Amino acid sequence: MSGLSEKIPEFMRNFPVPAPRCASFIKGEFVDYKPGKSLTMAFPVLEEYLNPAQSMQGGIIAAAFDNVFGPFSVLEGKTSATTTIDINTTFYRPIMAGDVLTVIVNLIANGRTFIHMAGEARDSHHKLIATCNTKYMILDPARTSRPTPQKG
Repeated sequence: MSGLSEKIPEFMRNFPVPAPRCASFIKGEFVDYKPGKSLTMAFPVLEEYLNPAQSMQGGIIAAAFDNVFGPFSVLEGKTSATTTIDINTTFYRPIMAGDVLTVIVNLIANGRTFIHMAGEARDSHHKLIATCNTKYMILDPARTSRPTPQKG
């Protein structure tokens, strides 16, 4: 991830809301952002993320996806108010402590009220760990129970 540190301030300037509190537990690091296309983050596989089989717990992997989908939906929806409608994760192989889980999410469709995204998680050897897809609803920031049309 060397050489990317100069991209982080640009990414953060475009990100209009603070990081979620759970981001302090599931420690992701910005890797790349391609507007209108994708967002990539990397997550170290820490001891506290392990299940009894000594691999990263599936719920933590799903949360890592969500910690990338959320910021990406805010950036692509150009709003600070989005919410998950559904999130579906499929697991292919375990990832062990000491490795790095890289999550790449891609924009599938960006409509007036919904954003559809899909992602892949890979280990440091580029082996597929999991896939995930989700739909987020764009909300009216003043009234978060109602969807609002996307501007622009």
